[in-house]
Amino acid sequence: MEIKGVNYDWYDRKRTIFGFPWSFTKYMFNSDKLVINTGFFNVHEEEIRLYRIMDVTLSKKLLQRIFGVGTIIVNSSDKTTPILQIKSVKNSEKVKNMLSDYVEAARKKNRVSAREFMVADEDMECDECDDELM
Repeated sequence: MEIKGVNYDWYDRKRTIFGFPWSFTKYMFNSDKLVINTGFFNVHEEEIRLYRIMDVTLSKKLLQRIFGVGTIIVNSSDKTTPILQIKSVKNSEKVKNMLSDYVEAARKKNRVSAREFMVADEDMECDECDDELM
């Protein structure tokens, strides 16, 4: 789908009452970035490069499950938007998996690696900490 001269691989609107897309919030992503447009008179556009995304989570409340939608929660290293919610989109499981695959591909393409740090318990002695980290 082409929007404003940019090709996007996925596009949807936030779904409100009974799962219908009656809102002015639009979500879209391609292999490089995730874009969220909100508003009608005052428009706000948020963009996150996919290689900056660290975690993607899916949440489905009871009413969302009834109407076949879900919310995808994105945690990123972006300073302006560290937590972003793609609210009430249909096929949310498929979209989450697709976004996760795109994030991994973007991280490999840009040679970005995730560094996870292990925190030792306070009760461990230093010798036990060294053994635990090896």
